[in-house]
Amino acid sequence: MWALPRRRRRPVTDRSEAVVPRVLFVCVHNAGRSQMAAAFLEHLGGERVEVRSAGSAPADEVNPVVVEAMGEVGIDITAGTPKLLTPDAVRASDVVVTMGCGDACPFFPGKRYLDWELPDPAGQGVEAVRPIRDRIKRHVEDLLRELVP
Repeated sequence: MWALPRRRRRPVTDRSEAVVPRVLFVCVHNAGRSQMAAAFLEHLGGERVEVRSAGSAPADEVNPVVVEAMGEVGIDITAGTPKLLTPDAVRASDVVVTMGCGDACPFFPGKRYLDWELPDPAGQGVEAVRPIRDRIKRHVEDLLRELVP
């Protein structure tokens, strides 16, 4: 039987135990938007958050133009691989951020769901992907401020 990883706890200054929030980014192919969002949250949030991404119909590889656009801002996602969205991944998350996955994303009560309407970078050149990347970064910064004040 598959077991979920134990939740990391972040250091706290008082006696309470602060749990690290788990965020799952979901888009159709897990090759563009969700990869960028996950990379930004990992980069900006560090140990303060646990990050995953997945897709309802994952591609074979991360979009090379997305890799290029993220490289321009100093974030290397060349090792990223698209992953299949599973109910277990949703169950294990506190926040699920969807970006165009439609009804393919399972819904579980008690989870926080956000839907970020963003253009799909598939088939776009780097000039078109840069504004998408920058919007995702702003969304991630806002989310991080909410999750880890």
